[in-house]
Amino acid sequence: MDSKKEEKENGYSSEAHLIYGRMDDPKWDYSHHLLPPISSSATYRLDSTSRGAQGFAEFAHSSDELTVTSKAPIYIYDRLGEPNKDMLEENLAFAESGDIAVSFSSGMAAVSGVLGILTGAGSEILAHKTLYGCTYSLLTNWYPRLKINTKFIDFIDINEVRRSITRATRVLYVESPVNPTLRLIDLRAIAELAASINRTRSAQDRIYTVVDSTFATPFCQRPITLGIDFVVHSLTKAIGGFGTDIGGVVIGPKWSHDMLMLYRKDFGGVLSPKSAWPVLVQGLPSLAVRMRQMQQTAMRVAEFLSTRREIECTRYPGLPAFNQAALARTQMVDYDGNFAPGSMIYFVMRGETPAEALTKAERFINHIAQNAYCITLAVSLGNIRTLIEHPGSMTHSAIPVEEQTAKGLDPGGVRLAIGLEKPEDIIKDLSFSFDGTR
Repeated sequence: MDSKKEEKENGYSSEAHLIYGRMDDPKWDYSHHLLPPISSSATYRLDSTSRGAQGFAEFAHSSDELTVTSKAPIYIYDRLGEPNKDMLEENLAFAESGDIAVSFSSGMAAVSGVLGILTGAGSEILAHKTLYGCTYSLLTNWYPRLKINTKFIDFIDINEVRRSITRATRVLYVESPVNPTLRLIDLRAIAELAASINRTRSAQDRIYTVVDSTFATPFCQRPITLGIDFVVHSLTKAIGGFGTDIGGVVIGPKWSHDMLMLYRKDFGGVLSPKSAWPVLVQGLPSLAVRMRQMQQTAMRVAEFLSTRREIECTRYPGLPAFNQAALARTQMVDYDGNFAPGSMIYFVMRGETPAEALTKAERFINHIAQNAYCITLAVSLGNIRTLIEHPGSMTHSAIPVEEQTAKGLDPGGVRLAIGLEKPEDIIKDLSFSFDGTR
């Protein structure tokens, strides 16, 4: 230690040393860690007011007019930025073939962020008729207060989308695969439609395309390569992979970075460093190997479900009988160009009436919850454990019951998110519950 600095430090109380210690000790060499350390400081020490001023000037300011002279980003406050999030965002942008990525505290914060920078009072959003319940709630309960209207239409019919676009339309918003029905949207067709209309519009009136690709993950589908403008993910799901942390991300073009960062700063939906770290060092690096195994298992389980007389229909993009099989094989591909149908399965219990199908679905899921070993009744997906749920009464309950059927939600529909168990073990639990609820 420098003798003058030691002499100065010795003039302070023991309590002061407990607080300050040697936090700037040169033993901290971050560049040689095999894995990045977790950043746990909500605020950062500044050497001078000029350094602070430079840090604020550089924040969310990627203009060519600004010359950044600092060797590394000047961190000021966690809500503005910190190392774990920055590294994670770079990796997520690469994974999705996007220019930039901005992380958020949850998937819904990411959805709110991208729609927040693309719309304003008087804007119109066209959304697919079937959406995750919380997204539906955002668009129907909160956006009308901001004078932002949403029309729900069938995006599988490209002509209906074309007919529904008005001068006020600013966003085409879909999930693909759709949660929970696993219907696919032709993303290239949607992107080409938006591009053709934008050729007749000014920059401020252009239409942007946004896809929630959480079900697919970047391993199975990269919408930006198909012409889509923005992709959102819940990092809580398969990208995180282990069900330990909540997070979200928006991936998009370079110009959107500053606006997304400002939105995140001002609305406060910031991903915690302690939540960014597991995704950075565990979730994203293991995504490919997890998805490969989950897909193989999902195919086996889907084939089994297709044989059960208790089931009206089984939807899985990997099945030859899947009614959008051709689209699935061209749109859902991994980094090597192989077909990647994902790990999600949707099946509908057979019933003479919707009420009977609903009753059978609830009875079946309850039997699973009480007796299964390898299947857990829980929301979320992409976990290492197989999860089952009833969308109509759980994840999509924000949609009024009378609207669910009209929006493509079957009362007897069951969502199955495959984990890392062996297919034989999952099938054993399913068989036992089918037999136990006859």
